[in-house]
Amino acid sequence: MPKLLVILIHPKFENSKANQILWDAIPEREDITKHDLYEAYPDFFIDIKREQSLLLEHDYILFQHPFYWYSCPALMKQWIDDVLEEGWAYGRTGTKLVGKSWIQCLTTGGPEVAYTKDGFHRHTVNEFLLPFRRTAELCGMNYVDPFLVQGTFQLGEKQLSEASNSFRKFLISILESNHA
Repeated sequence: MPKLLVILIHPKFENSKANQILWDAIPEREDITKHDLYEAYPDFFIDIKREQSLLLEHDYILFQHPFYWYSCPALMKQWIDDVLEEGWAYGRTGTKLVGKSWIQCLTTGGPEVAYTKDGFHRHTVNEFLLPFRRTAELCGMNYVDPFLVQGTFQLGEKQLSEASNSFRKFLISILESNHA
């Protein structure tokens, strides 16, 4: 049975209604593990062996985070730097993640139209995510296009509820499709 690890990385989670609703939408199932990095490592001292063990136990790795400055929160970058070690995750002998899937669930304050060639940011979200795609590829992982919730500053209760239902279905479809 494939397993999914959902890693939440949000430094101000208590202030993010969208991320809270998405986090709460994750089904309580044996094949899904929820892991909050800021709760686990508020001091940024990451237990590398623990994190690597979690990665080994799961087929799908989903990072849930806000899209900060066209990237990720600082703890996610630190996690990538520390956990995805040469010789373990990549390099000649770094094959531990080969065949696993890298997925991101992102929230943006700006609306979808802002992330277009002619929009405010002049690029799509997928273009900004190239470093994550390349990291996944370097580790031999399958990169899956992200689940996006955009324009979160303008979304009402109905739209947030729809996003959470879509996210729940997305997670279940990942496990049922068995892409890993």
